[in-house]
Amino acid sequence: MATKTINAELLAKMFLAGAANLEAKKEFINELNVFPVPDGDTGTNMTLTIMSAAKEVSAMERPDMESSSGSLRGARGNSGVILSQLLRGFTKTIREEKEIDTIVLAQACERARATAYKAVMKPKEGTILTVAKGIAQKAAEMAE
Repeated sequence: MATKTINAELLAKMFLAGAANLEAKKEFINELNVFPVPDGDTGTNMTLTIMSAAKEVSAMERPDMESSSGSLRGARGNSGVILSQLLRGFTKTIREEKEIDTIVLAQACERARATAYKAVMKPKEGTILTVAKGIAQKAAEMAE
């Protein structure tokens, strides 16, 4: 049977799996990052940021939709700050929910996108912001 909703426990497992995958691919992301500045530490900064949040998620006995501030305190570099804002926007949408369905997921992705774009003084396309925009658009399309 296909999963139709995501509860807090499943979301925590998904988040931790995603964090581990990002950590495993950080050098690839470091090499990939060439725009707008080829700084070579985007993967490292995103990993440090997400692992800060993952530490808090791992420490939860009973995950809930409301708790998620570790990424904000652990944000490193521009990419880490943007990632933390994506997570902040996403969690603002889901915090009152018991389960996430496709409609709530699409709303959370859109709020994540909007929050991240607002946090950047001069947003540049071709960055993680563009990826967030694509995710939000596809999520909205699929929710229909």
